[in-house]
Amino acid sequence: MKRKILTFGLCAALLIGCNNMQKGAGIGAGGGAALGAVVGALFNGGSGALVGAAIGTAVGAGAGALIGKKMDKVKAQAEQVKNAQVETVTDANGLQAVKVSFDSGLLFATSSAELNTTVKQSLNDFANVVSQNQDCDIQIFGHTDNTGWKNKSAAESEKLNLELSQKRAQSVANYLTSHNVPYSILKGVQGMGQTSPIADNSTADGRQQNRRVEVYMYASQKMIDQANNGTLQ
Repeated sequence: MKRKILTFGLCAALLIGCNNMQKGAGIGAGGGAALGAVVGALFNGGSGALVGAAIGTAVGAGAGALIGKKMDKVKAQAEQVKNAQVETVTDANGLQAVKVSFDSGLLFATSSAELNTTVKQSLNDFANVVSQNQDCDIQIFGHTDNTGWKNKSAAESEKLNLELSQKRAQSVANYLTSHNVPYSILKGVQGMGQTSPIADNSTADGRQQNRRVEVYMYASQKMIDQANNGTLQ
């Protein structure tokens, strides 16, 4: 059984990676989402983040389609937020989720975890999206490039980058929860440091892409229960 679940997760990851334009109704429609698959960095654009806690129950094809349609609506709302990059991804339960990324260079000054005033309107708008979708849970991850710190060894720089990414992720979390996002739906805040690049750190453009804060919105237990009951709107 575990082998079958993992196989499903691998197929889902490949499908999402090849076609992020796929509509949510198609996810889970081929026989239901098998839950509890441990798929790690294969999901979420290689971020290394395993998003969402496996819940140990099953979501049928119809419920998976309802969740997909719901997350399509969430994605459409998030796409209206200025400075946000929005993608469809898959959570730990094989269900459709939404990843919203912000360039750290827009959010923060160099080596700082204090939010720039100029980008706060974008975060205000995003907080509104999250607060309007409280049947989603969220997790926040901070990332850096691999640039070293002045007069520090590679190991010391890696540690400082990890600490900076944690502080930046926490700053975004604090801002959202101070703007009508309930603490109860915030399920994790984690700094990943330089460990999960999405682009080539040897180029300026690649390093810019790697400096980011990601917020994942995914189906909560409440949403899953509503989908299983056929009452999810």
